[in-house]
Amino acid sequence: MIIIASRKEVAQLAGVSEATVSRVLNGVGPIKEETRLRVLEAADRLGYTPSALARSFARRRSGNLGVVMPYLPKARIFSAYYFSEILSGIGSKALESKYDLLMLFREPGGSMDYMNLFRTQKVDACIILGARDDGGERQAIQQLSEGNHPYCLINQYFEGEAFHVMDADHVDGSYQAVRHLTEQGFRKIAFLNGPSQYSNSRDRLKGYAQALNEAGIALDESLLFEGNFSRKSGYAAAELIARQLDRIEAVFAANDRMAIGLQQGLRALGISEERMPAFVGYDDSEAAELCTPPLTSVRVPFYELGCLAAEHVLHRLDASESEDESEMNTVLHRQLSTRLVIRASSLHRN
Repeated sequence: MIIIASRKEVAQLAGVSEATVSRVLNGVGPIKEETRLRVLEAADRLGYTPSALARSFARRRSGNLGVVMPYLPKARIFSAYYFSEILSGIGSKALESKYDLLMLFREPGGSMDYMNLFRTQKVDACIILGARDDGGERQAIQQLSEGNHPYCLINQYFEGEAFHVMDADHVDGSYQAVRHLTEQGFRKIAFLNGPSQYSNSRDRLKGYAQALNEAGIALDESLLFEGNFSRKSGYAAAELIARQLDRIEAVFAANDRMAIGLQQGLRALGISEERMPAFVGYDDSEAAELCTPPLTSVRVPFYELGCLAAEHVLHRLDASESEDESEMNTVLHRQLSTRLVIRASSLHRN
């Protein structure tokens, strides 16, 4: 027979009121250190743990950290390296802070009423993935900022807006990739980028142009192609790129999935290995090492991005409860470093 201790029994053993037990175990209000330790010792001796529901009521919180993601029909979104790494990072910090993750999906092409998530107490803080730079999305995030709610964008910023952002240095990442190709002697370098509504796509284009300029190579717009970050879009781009293989020596792709899809598409069109251009991908996913030849790629610290974004919103949540205005008014815009990992796909073949 299992006997479950009650809050009343903890209070009796510690010699305090039930209300004091509740405040100590939920971290609410000022408590003398001696009293706190006495309550914790009594709870430990009795094996008492307050329920998650009780904790959320005591704190007037939902206990949920919201993660907003784009809804991509028929896409295996959780198997994508980008999302899985970021979510793992967010989840690790949520677990440490005893928060649950609430996954929320944005409708294709639409924006979300983020304010309503807080009004209805669905979430205590939220992290936004896959935000697009359009009017509706920008306005929805502006409202979050004006309401001083704890939120953070990952891998997306909006020009002219003081939004909370955790990002990677995609200008430098792209620059490293293309400079490596020019150092290998390649001059006709195609770029398969993502949609321009994403700031990381615009940043990669800046890095690409910068590296070409330093090498004395004029940017040729006929060598710019666009996909949607999926393997299928890389595969589809193969037909366009195959038509120009007589003048394309290397291809830089904005993620590994498009690079791999492009390689597969060129092979399906009958392009021999001897005619294949050099390749550099982006993300440095596990698939990059499994390619034939192994894919040179730019490593992005997605797991760390998720960890730091979660830390930031949970820290701001604590600051809002303690009414620390200096913390609440500090806007985060941080960029983490990227690193080129060189493998056989980009090396000049003699």
